[in-house]
Amino acid sequence: MSKFDILCVTNRHICKGDFLSRIEQIAKLPLKGIILREKDLDESEYLKLAEQVLDICKKHNARCILHTYTDVARKLRADAIHLPLSLLQSSSELCDFSEVGASCHSTDDALKAHRLGASYITAGHVFTTECKKGVPPRGIAFLNDISTQSPLPVYAIGGINADNIAKSVTAGANGAAIMSGFMCCPDPESYFDKLKTNIQ
Repeated sequence: MSKFDILCVTNRHICKGDFLSRIEQIAKLPLKGIILREKDLDESEYLKLAEQVLDICKKHNARCILHTYTDVARKLRADAIHLPLSLLQSSSELCDFSEVGASCHSTDDALKAHRLGASYITAGHVFTTECKKGVPPRGIAFLNDISTQSPLPVYAIGGINADNIAKSVTAGANGAAIMSGFMCCPDPESYFDKLKTNIQ
C-alpha cells in the first residue's frame, strides 16, 4: 500500500480539555499536518490563536496549516493555507505559500482547484458527521470517483474514524482529515496508533 497520510482538523468547541494542551499532544504525532480551522473567529481573534498554535507546532516540528485568512498567514509567515474553493477562486496571490489546500465536493471542484493552483484537496463529507447534521453523506463511491479523477492528492473528510478509515484507503484516497476523533478522544497518541493499525 502506498503511504496514507493523516491530517488533524481543529475545532476548539468540541475539544476535550484545554485546546492548546490538546494541540500540544497532537503536534507530537507524525501527522501530515494540523489544519487550524476555527471558522467562527474573526480575523484578529484568529491571528491571536494562530500565533499560539504555530509556536506549539514549531516546537514539535509539526506542520500547521492555517485556514481562510491568507493575510493572517502572511503576517505570521506561515507557508501553508487551506481555503474553501470560493476563497481559492477569489485569491489572486498564493505564491507566498508552499502548500495550498482546497475544500472540494465534486470532481469538477477538484479539477477547478488544480487549475487555481491548489496542491491538495479535502473531499467530503464522506460519512455521516455531526458537523454536517442532517446533510446526507456523499459516500465511498463519491470518494472513489474523485480520488480516481483528481490530479491532486485527495484527503477524505467527514465522519472519518478508526472503524471506517480503511474504506477511505480502499477508495483510493491519499489520506484522511479527521476532526472529532482528535478533538474528543481520551488520548490522541492512542487514537493515532489505532488509526494507523486499521489502515495497514
